[in-house]
Amino acid sequence: MGLLAGYYAFVAPPAPSTPRRPIDTPRFASAAHRQSSAASARGLPFSSPGGYAATALLKPGPNLQPGSQPSALPSDVLIADRNNNRLLIVNPQGNIVWQFPRPGDLARGQTFLAPDDAFFTPSGKDIIVTQESQFVISEISVTTDRIVWQYGHPGVPGSGPDYLDNPDDAMMLPNGEVVTADIKNCRLLVLDPPHHSPVKIIGETTSYCYHQPPARWGSPNGVFPMTNGRWLVTEINGDWVDQLNLATDHVAWTTNPPGVYYPSDTNEIAPNDFLTAAYTDPGQVVEFTSSGQVLWRYAPTGAQALDRPSLALPLPNGDVIVNDDWNHRVIVIDPKTDQIVWQYGHTGKPGSALGYLDKPDGIDLAPPYSLTMTHASTMGLP
Repeated sequence: MGLLAGYYAFVAPPAPSTPRRPIDTPRFASAAHRQSSAASARGLPFSSPGGYAATALLKPGPNLQPGSQPSALPSDVLIADRNNNRLLIVNPQGNIVWQFPRPGDLARGQTFLAPDDAFFTPSGKDIIVTQESQFVISEISVTTDRIVWQYGHPGVPGSGPDYLDNPDDAMMLPNGEVVTADIKNCRLLVLDPPHHSPVKIIGETTSYCYHQPPARWGSPNGVFPMTNGRWLVTEINGDWVDQLNLATDHVAWTTNPPGVYYPSDTNEIAPNDFLTAAYTDPGQVVEFTSSGQVLWRYAPTGAQALDRPSLALPLPNGDVIVNDDWNHRVIVIDPKTDQIVWQYGHTGKPGSALGYLDKPDGIDLAPPYSLTMTHASTMGLP
């Protein structure tokens, strides 16, 4: 999720680190489901190391920043490297094991520009990518390195069938449908590949966004699955987070993440335990409850200050992985010490060479730890 022209972005006041209470391991899918998911992903051009036990003995490679610990990650990491117009899969040692596109991957006339969020599909064999500033959602086959479906017209915003205006955080359900926020159209969409017309529109289609869910949304920039089958919607205007039943459009609660201006991509750690990034300079990562209680806040200052981070995801060991967009890095934070324990990218230095990124705007873990795999058993519930 990037900064949008015409939308406000506040500078967050300095905030002290809030002691974090002990948390349970996130409610990922069962071990049997993980094994099944891993089997379905065989043959992919990368390998998930098999969890923390497998990564504990790995040595950091030269592309990582000093002090990085491969054991901080359970698997490879998918990175949407926005300004380099590419997707990368980086392993815990910091090596690039897959990249899209490479020469020959795009068909004649195709473009692949400004990927800002990317998530594996529940099968693990495709990636759903939002190209927000290009007004397109793309589905990419990891096994064939081809774009197999697109929704929207590259470079042309709109609101009718097969048109989008700043789509964000699209992800696929187990039934093959795709849910996305459509920021500047002030709505949420449910799409059905390979078709090019929405099967459901939630919220009035308009260019005047304000908080009145589910009738209207204040520039929604994320819609993420919860373990109870509901969805978390993040709204830029008014700094809101809402729990939505996608089937009935019922909104159970709405809250402001405490001390956060411009919340981005709020998602669930555990029941009534949520994580959001503050897309501000300096930025924050905040863990909170539906009543607005702060559980943990990471808001460093000085050389380690975040600069417009747009997504923070919980890891199974309790750490948090963050794409720190304008610092051109992806980092893992240990909330027990508030220390960065893994970093790919050079802080404040954009680039495209090995070890460099340029405004990375999205992340996901490789199967079987990817977001839609770990939520597959509940994200289709009514």
